[in-house]
Parts: sequence; structure tokens; C-alpha cells
Amino acid sequence: MNNPTPNHLPHDEKHFTGSEMVRDIVIGMSDGLTVPFALAAGLTGAAVVGNGIIVTAGLAEIVAGSIAMGLGGYLAGKTEIDHYNSELEREYYEVDHYPEKEKEEVREVFEMYGLKPESQQLIVDELAKDKEKWVQFMMRFELGLEKPDINRARKSALTIGLSYIVGGFVPLTPYFSFFTDNPKDGFLYSCIVTALSLFIFGYFKTKIIGQPPLKGAFKILLIGALAAGSAYYIAHLFN
Repeated sequence: MNNPTPNHLPHDEKHFTGSEMVRDIVIGMSDGLTVPFALAAGLTGAAVVGNGIIVTAGLAEIVAGSIAMGLGGYLAGKTEIDHYNSELEREYYEVDHYPEKEKEEVREVFEMYGLKPESQQLIVDELAKDKEKWVQFMMRFELGLEKPDINRARKSALTIGLSYIVGGFVPLTPYFSFFTDNPKDGFLYSCIVTALSLFIFGYFKTKIIGQPPLKGAFKILLIGALAAGSAYYIAHLFN
């Protein structure tokens, strides 16, 4: 039995395809872990409030933050859809009214890939026979636009909002009375839990997208620590 040559060896291509959802989770979780943590740290640093006030303020911030972040995600997704539809309408118009100019743009695309003029012309003539495929080709290779999911805006809003809520409860939970009644102790526990969560979150986030996971973990941890540390010491200084 002959051994397979390198060109015939099985090859599984592993490409990351969940970039949009992961991006939304990252946006929601990173802000959810960081902003309520910084708020709780600032209130603790002021040393004039108890755990009840910190929890109440934290919950209010989580609600407001999740709504604001979710709305931002919805508007971003809606804008992406509107932009795509606007460009699609424009491409149909140009194909109908300026076909030769559009054909030349197709030739320029294939010229960049090193195709000979006769090959370019053959492909252009075949592509021009189907207006739908012609327009889709122009959208993707001329404008670099992929057709967005029509439910993208709602999915983005929901994912970002829920991720923010999940992340926000991590630094806030140690302040609940069943953990401690002392804000200083609550802050200490919150630092430990949030630091661990930021590190794990940063590790898996960067690992999923194919980047060095430890570097990403320490980067996310540093950002959260700087935000909370700044809020704590500024509030402590003014107090």
C-alpha cells in the first residue's frame, strides 16, 4: 500500500467563524466586568457608604449599562444592514446604467490576481449574463461587503446586554450581605473574584481568535486593575 504524498494528505482547515457573536460577548463582558468593578471600588474608596449603597448603585449601573450597551449594539447592527442595502441598490443602478464601466471594474479585480486579459474578458462576459451574481460579485470584491444577517441588530443587542449583566454581577456579588457587611472586605473579595474572572476571560478570548492567550489574559487583567485602582484612589483622595 502506497503512503499518501504530502499533496494528498488529509487536511482539515480550522477557521474561526463565530467572530460576530464573540465580538459582542467580548464587548459586553469586558465592560460588564470593568465598569461596575470600578464603580464599586470608587464607592469603597470614598469610605462613607455601606454595602447596601454599593450594591444598589451597582445594580442600577448594571441595568443602565446593559440597556445602553445593548442599544449601541442594535444601532451598530442596524447601521450595517442599512449601509449594505444602500450600496446594493447603488450597484444595481450602476450595472443597469453603466454596464461597461462595471465590467471594467471586474476586469481590474481579476487583473490584481494576475489573470491574462483574455481570461479576464471571458470571466467578465460570463459573469455579466447573470445580473444577480454580477452585483454580488461587485459587493464582495469591489466594496468588500458581505451580506449581513437581517437579525444581526437584535442578536447583537441581546448578546451584548446579557453579557454585560453576567459580567457586572461578578465584581458586585461579594458586596452582598451573605458574604460580608464590611465594604473593605467586600472590595477585597471583589478584587480577587474579578481579577480571576478577567484573567480567565482574557485567556479564552484571545485563545479563541488565535492570539497568545497568556498575553491577552494579562492585558485584560491590567485594564480592569487600572480602572478599579484609579476609581478607588481618586475617591479616597477626595474623601
